[in-house]
Amino acid sequence: MTRTVQSDEASVERVLDAFARTTDEIVTLDELRGVLRSGRQIRIKYGVDVTAPMMHIGHAVNLWMMRELQEIGHKVVFLIGDFTTRIGDPTGRDKLRPVITEEEIARNAEAFIEQVGKVLLTDEDVVEVRRNSEWFGDLPTSKFLSLMEMVTHERLLSRDMFRKRIEEGAGLYMHELTYPIIQGYDSVELESDLTIVGSDQLFNEMMGRFYQERFSQKPQVIITTKVTPGIDGKQKQSKSLGNYIGLDHDAREKFGRVMSIPDNLTAAYLSVYTGLADERVDELVALSATDPMEAKKILGQAIVERYHGEEAAAAERRWFEEVFSRRREPDDIEERCFSEAPATAFDLARACLGTKEFSNSDIRRLFQQGAVKLDGEKIPELTEPVELSAECRTLRLGKRTWFKVRLTDSP
Repeated sequence: MTRTVQSDEASVERVLDAFARTTDEIVTLDELRGVLRSGRQIRIKYGVDVTAPMMHIGHAVNLWMMRELQEIGHKVVFLIGDFTTRIGDPTGRDKLRPVITEEEIARNAEAFIEQVGKVLLTDEDVVEVRRNSEWFGDLPTSKFLSLMEMVTHERLLSRDMFRKRIEEGAGLYMHELTYPIIQGYDSVELESDLTIVGSDQLFNEMMGRFYQERFSQKPQVIITTKVTPGIDGKQKQSKSLGNYIGLDHDAREKFGRVMSIPDNLTAAYLSVYTGLADERVDELVALSATDPMEAKKILGQAIVERYHGEEAAAAERRWFEEVFSRRREPDDIEERCFSEAPATAFDLARACLGTKEFSNSDIRRLFQQGAVKLDGEKIPELTEPVELSAECRTLRLGKRTWFKVRLTDSP
């Protein structure tokens, strides 16, 4: 069913009001009002490189804004950067990014599509999935050179990250210089009207506006969004740093990770990562000054509710209070049975976690932090052998993940 595009003044202002809390910059506001009032379905470019199959709530800030636009009839064009992933976006990198295989790219792309569906509407009339290998895979060299000759090296080197690499003598590879050109040209192929990105992508998307004008298209509007520190209060959310709240994390892990953030981040997380009304956010920001633990629990509930529902959010708060406030072992610990004991403590942890959103790096980090315990005793080394029997033993991984482990004769 085709959705009716809502372009009346009330709908436009409602969207702009909803965007205000998470928007950093708009290029330009007048152009944005113009496309929203046009009465036609606008195309919203959302591009991702698929270097790792992980999205976190920082990525979801942009997705929730796009969801607002889908609700009034506009279309998100989800661009899988399978071609650009082979190059590697140099944004925020002080060294060359490793190249991943075609098989990994395909696998990661499917994982991304599944994860964005946790936020975006997936009806065909409001979402379209594209891959930039469609136009770059067989692009003639002459066409690519024609794109390059439109841009001076001064324009490319005006990017602060490129200048920093050169000044530090870290090296800048020629294929990395082409990345903004390629990302910019994506906007031409998609006929993008709007893109919503983190502020670190502004340079690349300004290249999109540049190329669209050169190809006689109306330049896309760019909205950049606020970026907050990760749950460690330091760098932005990153899987490699383990300081993130993943869309694939279950309700318990999301709530627990929220509870680990520094108190001074509560206000920013309430504003950026929840759908609470502005008045409620203001109340909770005030509360965080007098009762930071209660404010953080409400924040955790709000984030879990957004992704898992009200019932799950209330349950996770109760679980947290039972285990941490009253210091009791949870009564809903999952059991894992093995026909033979895993060879090492790391193997045991990996086998228990299965497909849960824990990478091998996450598990190693838990060992390094002394956060892996068997029957209350720390296991200092991930290579340490473990002994299991028919009697249940309690494995604890970090603060929130518990398993009962034992041997069984059953296959």
